[in-house]
Amino acid sequence: MAHANLKLIDALRITAQKLAEGGNYQWGHMGSCNCGNLAQELTKLTKAEIHQFAMEGRGDWREQVEQFCPSSGLNIDLLIVDLLNHGLNVTDLQDLEWLSDKKILQRIPLERRDKMRHNVREDVVLYMNTWADMLEEQLIPHIKLNLDFLENKDFVKTDKVSVLVNSVAV
Repeated sequence: MAHANLKLIDALRITAQKLAEGGNYQWGHMGSCNCGNLAQELTKLTKAEIHQFAMEGRGDWREQVEQFCPSSGLNIDLLIVDLLNHGLNVTDLQDLEWLSDKKILQRIPLERRDKMRHNVREDVVLYMNTWADMLEEQLIPHIKLNLDFLENKDFVKTDKVSVLVNSVAV
């Protein structure tokens, strides 16, 4: 499973929102499919650039990942390295393309899960949002907040708002 991090969670949510709002989606196009749309958000490459890189290799994302070699020098492999650096692993990419991660799917009600298809926009949106929820739950226990500022004498607490009083004269 992916390494939970804010950038990945944000990219999943933004990608899902763009797709839900009618963003370009075409499962058979390497730059506009499930992985292609997330790759656009994480790398800022265009769908055309991603598709062109993928044409250097063979097959869909699952097959691209199976043939992945980080030292090949192929653009598609460099793109995959970039995605891995954002916290994904190769299995995540394969599962995203086919909406097949069992941990994510278990969170979707059975009646909905049984009707899901890997190349249906609404199903991809649900899968990405469910995945983002799961990653958030993994990340939250590790977030530490520094509340030392609450002990600051210039900090004033009112009924509605907490305000840090600027000690510089205006």
